[in-house]
Amino acid sequence: MAFTLEIGAEAPEFVLPATDGRKYALEDFADAEVLVVFFTCNHCPYVIGSDEVTRATAEKFRDRGVRFVAINSNSPNTYAEDDFVHMVGRMEEFHFPWVYLHDATQDTARAYGALRTPHFFVFDRDRRLVYTGRGVDQPRDTSKMTVNDLERALEEITSGRAVSVPQTNPIGCNVKWEGKDAHWMPPEACDLVR
Repeated sequence: MAFTLEIGAEAPEFVLPATDGRKYALEDFADAEVLVVFFTCNHCPYVIGSDEVTRATAEKFRDRGVRFVAINSNSPNTYAEDDFVHMVGRMEEFHFPWVYLHDATQDTARAYGALRTPHFFVFDRDRRLVYTGRGVDQPRDTSKMTVNDLERALEEITSGRAVSVPQTNPIGCNVKWEGKDAHWMPPEACDLVR
């Protein structure tokens, strides 16, 4: 079985605490026509470099029924700034247009097969995976960006079309797994596109 969810797979359930003091489950987003679940963190330069592009994409598609859910699964024992307190501070500072969830057990990261930060998963109305991979081709420095894969996928799915490029390789820092070296990846993890 593949480490990362395959196209057509159903969105795995989750119940996770958010920076707004609530807990959220997958069903809390049942009203969304399209759901974007993405794995992110507080410290990664690829996240920091592309957050404003992700914000612009989230805001552009909000009126088309697209909701964004961010999940931080990184171990704070690897990077202290990835702890929940810093998550709350980041949301208070930047007011991103998504809920920011904490996956302390890393079970949700394993269920989705998150590889890097950021790593995007786009689900249709039936919560079937229609796109997974990177947001843009230059997340660390979006001034050099030539392709916004996430925006293209959302444009296609919200227009009733099939996603033309359903998989790309996420670009970013690897998920920081508890008890492992900062650069460790699960042995079954692999590129989505070879």
